[in-house]
Amino acid sequence: MTAETSQTLDRGLRVLKLLADTDHGLTVTELSNKLGVNRTVVYRLLATLEQHALVRRDLGGRARVGLGVLRLGRQVHPLVREAALPALRSLAEDIGATAHLTLVDGSEALAVAVVEPTWTEYHVAYRAGFRHPLDRGAAGRAILAARQGLAPEPGYTLTHGELEAGACGAAAPLVGVSGLEGSVGVVMLSDSVPERVGPRVLDAAREVADALR
Repeated sequence: MTAETSQTLDRGLRVLKLLADTDHGLTVTELSNKLGVNRTVVYRLLATLEQHALVRRDLGGRARVGLGVLRLGRQVHPLVREAALPALRSLAEDIGATAHLTLVDGSEALAVAVVEPTWTEYHVAYRAGFRHPLDRGAAGRAILAARQGLAPEPGYTLTHGELEAGACGAAAPLVGVSGLEGSVGVVMLSDSVPERVGPRVLDAAREVADALR
C-alpha cells in the first residue's frame, strides 16, 4: 500500500477476487482468515458490497459474487448471453423445446438468455428476464443441487408442473465457471421429459461452461 491508495477499497476488491475464485462462496470467518483482518472489518466490507449488489449472502451466510458485478460493465451481460447462444440454439433445435441459460440473482433464478425452436408448431413461451424462486423449476433446482453437492447421478434435474401447469423441464448446472452460478435447461409442454433430453441438456451445459471460461 502507498499513500495514494485506499486500504478499504483494496480490501473490498480483494474480497471480490476471493469470492470470484470459489464456486461455493466463503463465510465471514474464511474471508477474515484469508484477508488477515478481523470479522468486524469483513462484515462492514460485505455490507457495503451488498448495497451495490456486488456481493450476496445465501441463507447459510456464505458470501458469493452478486450479479451487480455483471452490471458494472454494460457489455458483460450481453457477452455472457452471446457466448451461450450457439449451444442454446443447437439445444432448442435438436430437442424442439425452449432452451435457456439461467443465473442466480439473490434468492431467485434469472433467465438471461432464451432460444425458442423454429420448427415446432407450439412451445413454451419463456423470456429473458423471467424470474422464479431457486427452489422451484428445473433451472433453480439444478443450481441448488450443485451448490449443495447433491447433484443427481445423471448430472441433470427433471421437474414437472412446478412453474407452469402441463410443462416439464430439464436442467444441468454450469460447472467450473468461476464467479457464476447458473444452469442450462429446456422447458416443454409434455407429461414427462423424454429420455434423451437430460443427457442432451447436460452436454449443452458443458458447452456453455466451456464458452464462459
